[in-house]
Amino acid sequence: MESTAKPQVLIITKVTPRYWRATFNDPPMNLMTPEIYEGLWTLLNELERDQEVQVIVFDSSATDYFIMHVDLVNGSKALRVPEKSWALFVQRLAQMPVVSICMIRGRVRGIGSEFALSCDMRFASVEKAIWGQPEVGSGVVPGGGCLEWLPRLVGRSRALEICLGSDDFDAKTAELYNWINRALPDSELDGFVDALARRIASFPKFPVAQTKAIINNRAGIPSPAGIRQTQDAFMQCRSIPEVQQRIQKLFEAGLQEHGDFEFNLGRNLALVDTYKKNTGQEG
Repeated sequence: MESTAKPQVLIITKVTPRYWRATFNDPPMNLMTPEIYEGLWTLLNELERDQEVQVIVFDSSATDYFIMHVDLVNGSKALRVPEKSWALFVQRLAQMPVVSICMIRGRVRGIGSEFALSCDMRFASVEKAIWGQPEVGSGVVPGGGCLEWLPRLVGRSRALEICLGSDDFDAKTAELYNWINRALPDSELDGFVDALARRIASFPKFPVAQTKAIINNRAGIPSPAGIRQTQDAFMQCRSIPEVQQRIQKLFEAGLQEHGDFEFNLGRNLALVDTYKKNTGQEG
């Protein structure tokens, strides 16, 4: 008899006591669902309590996606519960005395991109990683932190290009823009990230944690109040009839479905009025 139990959506592997891995495991798309979000909170609490761990690497079991945008049907409310708000999660992730590294293959868009931005480092596959902030093209304001993180990393003008254009970006362009640390050939990505994680994990914990804290202080990290303001703007957009109509068109075209529309979302946002769901082409 086959099991009907839902697979674990965030798999934690303790490679060593000092080096952990967390694998997003809700294929095919790894939408930011309430289940994944709850898993991240559980992991965060465990990382903060553990006295030995000092590096966590995030990766994905899904072939085409690292982690996608928020689940627009079920996920948005979970991010705004005061004691477990996304704004609070981002602050604690950035400030915890554990180094967070994203190893990215596949698409990473919307709140998936904003999660990666909240981590300390980002390394991506040249052949397989695609980045995007599709919110404005979908009718809303990016509400998960990219408006706070991106200007710090890429500058004002490139942040405007990324957010207002709502297009997809390959890993080499993301590297050029300083969106990520490095874009590496896919065959080298695992080895590079693993070696870096093991190297950091081999150092004394106190200077690792203190260096991260001091760099945070010097460079600055988004405040929960700032992220809450952009979340308010996101929710305000969703109450506008024109936006509601556009989001409905996006769902009719294939939003949140495993198919061409989501796979090529950056391209397809500009074609939504004429997009044919069954062919993946303009009408």
